[in-house]
Amino acid sequence: MQVRFTLDLLRKNTQKLHKNTIYANIIYMALTPKEKIKVIEKYRVHDKDTGSTEVQIAVLSQEISRLTNHLKKFPKDNHSRRGLFGMVARRKKFLDYLKENNIRKYNSLIKKLGLKR
Repeated sequence: MQVRFTLDLLRKNTQKLHKNTIYANIIYMALTPKEKIKVIEKYRVHDKDTGSTEVQIAVLSQEISRLTNHLKKFPKDNHSRRGLFGMVARRKKFLDYLKENNIRKYNSLIKKLGLKR
């Protein structure tokens, strides 16, 4: 069973998540729900889009950049490094799919994200 989150559901969970907790100095390795919402809103194809190829590539790119910064601070964190390799491989598969099916969207997304391909 595949679960798809809507932006409203993510917003509600964000409010519940941060309502009673104080995380002022914590650096998250994963994207916070608010950051994920911003990425989804920026790269979505239509109003209810949360899972198109472009959105998934953009979210993965943000997570990859965040995890890369984490690994610069903690170079011996091999468990996170393995997760990073998995994310890069998943993003590569999405990019290959997009390049095969719609080269114009692929080229525009590469320019927006600033990826070297």
